[in-house]
Amino acid sequence: MPGDRVDFFPRDSMQNNDFIYGIHAVSEALASGKNLDGVLIQRGLKGELVSALLRELKVHQVEIKQVPVEALEKYTRKNHQGVIAFVSPVAFHTLDSVIQACYDEGRDPLIVVLDKVTDVRNFGAICRSALAFGADAVLLPSQGSARIGADAMKTSAGALHTIKVCKSQNLKADLLYLLHCGCALVAATEKGDESINHSVLSGPVAVLLGSEEKGISPEYLKMCNKKVCIPIGYGMTSLNVSVAAGIILYEVCRQRALQS
Repeated sequence: MPGDRVDFFPRDSMQNNDFIYGIHAVSEALASGKNLDGVLIQRGLKGELVSALLRELKVHQVEIKQVPVEALEKYTRKNHQGVIAFVSPVAFHTLDSVIQACYDEGRDPLIVVLDKVTDVRNFGAICRSALAFGADAVLLPSQGSARIGADAMKTSAGALHTIKVCKSQNLKADLLYLLHCGCALVAATEKGDESINHSVLSGPVAVLLGSEEKGISPEYLKMCNKKVCIPIGYGMTSLNVSVAAGIILYEVCRQRALQS
């Protein structure tokens, strides 16, 4: 069954000790303000302590996955009490604080929005390009996105220590918020009806990139002001999402430079 996969969170965690285990340890981590990037809980686990922990995780909007005990034991065979949590190496920011800071400083926001990009190396590479080309933040759904572990940190070449990352509990609502704040919502898709060569990408912009397999969700595509594509040849029909991100962000940066 897909739900039994033990790579729900990549096992680079095992190499960097960025996971904690045990009900009390996870609860204390939440209380101390640590950023948890997801929690594995043994399927069928019950009890007052577990119920209390689940309530805490819900309040802190932490992603939870119920898995068989074998999945937990891939990480540790110590007394995990049926609970393993992954600690994020970065702090998360709120989208409204990022947008407000941009306008307070007299700058047009540039936000990179990822619709369920799950490959950690793609995510890291996108963050590297986002920082290089002046993006203010990367916004990703809290559910079903790449985990920010060792591989993502390495692939970002340090960018994840600097670029702001925002986790969205409701991506549709956040996209509407970006539109309300004056950001043009630009979908990067091979099905786009406008080439980036002929598209105006200056001003406040949020670039939306889709998952590696399914692309951008149709629901979000309908919300976009523009659907742009990258002109490519040699029989190729699409590009890796991190490559596409770099090209589009460069074009945004280029257009902004011409206006300055």
